[in-house]
Amino acid sequence: MELFRSTILVCGGTGCTSSGSMKLYERFEQLLAENGLDKEIKLVRTGCFGLCAAGPVVIVYPEGAFYSHVKLEDVDEIVSEHLVKGRVVQRLLYKDSADEETRKIKPLDEINFYGKQKRVALRNCGVIDPENIDEYIAFNGYKALAKVLTEMSREDVVDTVLKSGLRGRGGGGFPTGLKWKFAMPSTGKKYVCCNADEGDPGAFMDRSVLEGDPHCVLEAMAIAGYAIGSDEGYIYVRAEYPIAVKRLEIAIEQAHEYGLLGNNIFGTGFNFDVHIRLGAGAFVCGEETALMNSIEGMRGEPRPRPPFPAVKGLFGKPTILNNVETYANIAQIILNGADWFASMGTEKSKGTKVFALGGKINNAGLVEVPMGTSLREIIYDIGGGCPNGKAFKAVQTGGPSGGCLPASMLDTPIDYDNLIAAGSMMGSGGMIVMDEDNCMVDIARFFLDFTVDESCGKCTPCRVGTRRMLDILNRICDGKGEDGDIERLEDLAQSIKASALCGLGQTAPNPVLSTIRQFRNEYEAHIYEKRCPAGVCKHLLQFHIDPEKCKGCTLCARNCPVNAISGAVRQPHTIDQSKCLKCGACMEKCKFGAISKK
Repeated sequence: MELFRSTILVCGGTGCTSSGSMKLYERFEQLLAENGLDKEIKLVRTGCFGLCAAGPVVIVYPEGAFYSHVKLEDVDEIVSEHLVKGRVVQRLLYKDSADEETRKIKPLDEINFYGKQKRVALRNCGVIDPENIDEYIAFNGYKALAKVLTEMSREDVVDTVLKSGLRGRGGGGFPTGLKWKFAMPSTGKKYVCCNADEGDPGAFMDRSVLEGDPHCVLEAMAIAGYAIGSDEGYIYVRAEYPIAVKRLEIAIEQAHEYGLLGNNIFGTGFNFDVHIRLGAGAFVCGEETALMNSIEGMRGEPRPRPPFPAVKGLFGKPTILNNVETYANIAQIILNGADWFASMGTEKSKGTKVFALGGKINNAGLVEVPMGTSLREIIYDIGGGCPNGKAFKAVQTGGPSGGCLPASMLDTPIDYDNLIAAGSMMGSGGMIVMDEDNCMVDIARFFLDFTVDESCGKCTPCRVGTRRMLDILNRICDGKGEDGDIERLEDLAQSIKASALCGLGQTAPNPVLSTIRQFRNEYEAHIYEKRCPAGVCKHLLQFHIDPEKCKGCTLCARNCPVNAISGAVRQPHTIDQSKCLKCGACMEKCKFGAISKK
């Protein structure tokens, strides 16, 4: 066994990769070789560390030095100072990773971002090289599969998953064990499917698991195959995730080489194989029957249910479908027991949940917390609040299928039932934070526009109903809202929810309904007062010049494309609102902060 005095972990997740982390990796590799350190310092490319806002991220052990926003030129300094001379490069340390007085480096679990997290699904992300099966095995990889095949019956496996309380992490929240139980009795060919078609705006939980720990999904699918009596599985992953696809392909090949996929696994006579199918980016293919249609080579449209996939699914055979995060919990449940998993979370929502924290937040990234953690803890204690001292306004959970929750609900414990009661939903785990500068009518329009664009068009309520709702929202944002528009939106929303064919259509009105419920005053201001309180909707904006701040430099007037600004040199200027195009050129050019928009 090789021994190393230091280990360098370089984030190889999509976020850091797009910021140039692989160039950092190559430079480290080059410099270690040049300095004769390649035999005593191990260089590892990992999955996502979670703190995407700090990327590219490099961590050096055994010190645990957490270097953030590392540039290519910084690599030379890290090697020469830290690795050669043993002096931590203080200026590159993440702001919360060292004690301000003593400069002593904190363990990761003492950094605010990680302190309240409990990593189960993300346990190996940022820890192991996802392209090296040996590293996965070193962290008890495939031990759960071995236990299942050699010590447990099919019924034992299903009972364990059922008793754990694990619910589907894709958004529906259906008990995973119950889904597996439904598929058990039938005989003949069966399939195990994994939904990795993560289409919610701002969501990247599943992508990060596949990029950072692909073997955990393969192991779990094999366990599921044994439990229901299946020998074949499909992973449906969007083609827009090239790193995830590549690492899945590598993982499948390695698992075959080690005899962990294929025929006669662990000499038990159990056979299981996994195939990858690439999605074309259609949001509706996140719905289980549409996904199966797509795998079969047909148009990705939902099928009426019943029959449910557990009875008639992929290629007309009994099928179970779980998402990536659901599978990421399975091996740990098998190894640690149902009671261990059930000890975390709330009465009806067990375990942990991964959230993609984004939007107006300081610490954007991946967060995994026990169910029941409050929104306030996630947004402020972990996320660090809104940037630039802006006031928190709302958080969107559940993506286009969810809803917006205001500041008054910050102390809501997060679980499936609480979020639904609050007018939102868990969804796959996207969590987009908004501050005082966001217009909630515009936010509702954004999500509905996404849904209209992604509708498969099969059923009239979704195809036509959402379009009509979007037309109304566009009118309101353009300053053409009418009395009764709010009521029309609510009526349309309820009709669509009651009659749409699949979950996409049934939940499409949620962002509109939740913003009306929580921010009705903003809708009324748009309709009756013809103003946007947040100053976002262009057609409702008015630019004003503060006479006390204006120096009469004429720069704004000279840059106005329609000559809407007048005034003498060194005298306060004014804007003719009837001519103003609301382009914002005057505000952009003003050097004295004299121009504001309302």
